[in-house]
Amino acid sequence: MNIYKPELMVIKDIIDETPDVKTFKLQFKNPEVQKNFNFKAGQFAEYSVFGEGECTFCIASSPTRMDYLECSFKQAGKVTSAMRKLNVGDIIGLRGPYGNNFPIEDMTGKNLIFIAGGIGLAPVRCIIWNALDLRDQFKDITIIYGARTVADLVYKHELREWQSMSGIKTVVTVDPGGETPDWKGDIGFVPTIVEKTAPISENTVAIICGPPIMIKFTLPVLNKLGFKEENIITTLENRMKCGLGKCGRCNVGSVYVCKDGPVFTYSQLKNLPDEY
Repeated sequence: MNIYKPELMVIKDIIDETPDVKTFKLQFKNPEVQKNFNFKAGQFAEYSVFGEGECTFCIASSPTRMDYLECSFKQAGKVTSAMRKLNVGDIIGLRGPYGNNFPIEDMTGKNLIFIAGGIGLAPVRCIIWNALDLRDQFKDITIIYGARTVADLVYKHELREWQSMSGIKTVVTVDPGGETPDWKGDIGFVPTIVEKTAPISENTVAIICGPPIMIKFTLPVLNKLGFKEENIITTLENRMKCGLGKCGRCNVGSVYVCKDGPVFTYSQLKNLPDEY
């Protein structure tokens, strides 16, 4: 098998999440590939625009919903700019899945808290839907999500859906000054809202992803609330390029994020050099 050869995927739908974030709903062009493809929450793929290159994103949809794959991306360079110009019916390439995954099997019978900021909700969304589709396997579920402004909130329709679900606590916040006159959610930075929400730490796993500054100030809050370092999990997918451990871009100390990650516990991250 040629590990560099992408499979062809058809864009079935495009959702404008924010002014600079889109979500593609994708299906394999080859029905046999679609039938046999599988992945786990937290894994990533390489998405390619032919003639422009490829880029790395998580698979944002859940492995409990295999009729399609979804990826969400923010315009940040040559390839994502080319992706923004694509339309429904166009073809892109996909290599993957790669990397490890969120250990959802080890979370059975535990409370779950999902904490995300900005586009960082994409990899967390995957495990959120995975857990919600297997709801009876987990105890309390809390979702805390924030963005700079109301316009920067992704998956707005799903946020409303989660807020309407019984047995799930969903808190949505925007940074001070980012609210609109009709905003009815919280106002405050994510670490502040996490401390205000004060989720219980006993028998609880926290999954966190977002801007580095958000994670930096949220981790001490989780420590203060009593979360064990091995029960705090994040993903470092933004460091990856080739997905195969060949280019070296994702090397941190003795670790290749694309092969040893992208999912790590906080206790594992503490053993890595500061550049992660």
